[in-house]
Amino acid sequence: MQTVESGRCRGMRSRVASWSLASCVLLLGTGGCGPVEDPPAEPPALRTQGQDVETDNNLSLNGLSFNGLSFNGLSFNGLSFNGLTTPSFHSWFDSNPAKANEVMRYLVRCAVAAGQTRTYTQPTSGQTYTWPGALGLAPVWAGGSPASTLEQQLVSACLAAHVNPYGVNVPISVLGRHAQGQVIPYTSDELNTFPKQESCFFGNLFTGQGIYAGSRGTLLNQSLSSSRACAVVDGSGSQRRQCLPIYFVGECASHCTLDASGLFYAQCTYANVTYRPLVTRLRDRDIYRCGDGICQVTESCGNVNWYNSCLPDCGVCGG
Repeated sequence: MQTVESGRCRGMRSRVASWSLASCVLLLGTGGCGPVEDPPAEPPALRTQGQDVETDNNLSLNGLSFNGLSFNGLSFNGLSFNGLTTPSFHSWFDSNPAKANEVMRYLVRCAVAAGQTRTYTQPTSGQTYTWPGALGLAPVWAGGSPASTLEQQLVSACLAAHVNPYGVNVPISVLGRHAQGQVIPYTSDELNTFPKQESCFFGNLFTGQGIYAGSRGTLLNQSLSSSRACAVVDGSGSQRRQCLPIYFVGECASHCTLDASGLFYAQCTYANVTYRPLVTRLRDRDIYRCGDGICQVTESCGNVNWYNSCLPDCGVCGG
């Protein structure tokens, strides 16, 4: 695998992501080594440039549970040439190249900085795959060293934050801190474009500690829906039940402590384990209303004005 970096430094740029991990749970099996020590936190840098919009956003829920991405094969060798050329990685990739390619595409997007790529040539087929970086949440791991605990947590949260059971692209804003303490850059324009405070995500898929999502408020009622169903939930919880193994923990505020900025959470604790989380924000237009004239992917035919029985937009069932 090769590492390619552009000449212009873009490490301080964060990303507005629009991924749909229709199925997400990388059962990253634990290996024989423990995580390395986390680097000390650093104060956030002044942010004058915000996130870029990304439109490649289609990782499935099956991607999160795809066949145990072994720590010995990847995470303890780093996302570098050595990490992606081990026999265990070859074996894992060969077991299902299409799904492995999907998983790696999003894994690299979360872990590796914008302007860099990771390239892998499959020995059995000779096909070359190239995966671009984006958020850069795990620079130590991306550099070829073992992932720290915080990097494991952030990559896990990033993957879960982009799950979409409908397999559609929905732009989101992702906020939080890198493993080394820097704030993911954002601008006022970004906050205004994505005004809906959606969810928090935290956990550690690498260690098998699970992955969790919480709500930052009730955005939906019976007539409203969102294809971000693993993040935006209604009172009944009917949309979140299709998102396992992501476990819904209720209100973020019940488990998480706000960062000083008030825009995201500094840490979340669940089952006596503390994690570094990420939070997401959504555009107004991505909350769908039965009666807006469009039968959305989240809506169904019916005889009332509910998202799952939407007469105005989807008509009568069987009609």
